[in-house]
Amino acid sequence: MELADCYQLLGLKSGASVDEVKAAYRYLARQYHPDFNPDDRQAREKFIALTEAYKLLISLVQPAQNEEPSKQQVSSRQPLTIKVKPKEKPTPNSPLLSESEKQLKRSSYLELQQLLKYKRFPKAIALIEGLAKRLPQDREVRQWQAIAYQRWGSYLITEKQLDKARIYLKKALKTDPHNKSLWTAVERDFRRMEKIY
Repeated sequence: MELADCYQLLGLKSGASVDEVKAAYRYLARQYHPDFNPDDRQAREKFIALTEAYKLLISLVQPAQNEEPSKQQVSSRQPLTIKVKPKEKPTPNSPLLSESEKQLKRSSYLELQQLLKYKRFPKAIALIEGLAKRLPQDREVRQWQAIAYQRWGSYLITEKQLDKARIYLKKALKTDPHNKSLWTAVERDFRRMEKIY
């Protein structure tokens, strides 16, 4: 299932927040749940599709882990303050892809999911950067690339590699500047960095 199809199935715009995805899913799941429609096969199939779309979107929108950084002594340095604001102009929609490009995109997405799941971030970034070079105008690929950068940056914070983490978090924002949920995740990561400083 394509990412755009997931948003459309849940009645959301691309880049919807975690709360919007959850709310839309809850509303539609109640409407199509098999318990409320026991003899309706179409409702059951719709419920299954909604659940798949929800799981896919949540796996992309939420950070890989919600861990708090370990307690450290606060150094005498000034806390790092970075304010981030999304840019105003939206990017154009993705161009039409050939069947082979769609297949490449689909298989790369599945591989990316596995790499992110098992925290193999350098390989995930190499994979998605290669796909981004192959499909430079594809908006979804840029979103995936930004998410990979953000997840790697977040992981680097837990590893106390703050300078490297800052680089990847900024790359994430530069790659997909219109994704509100990404901005929220990056701001949260920068706040974690402030606590470590």
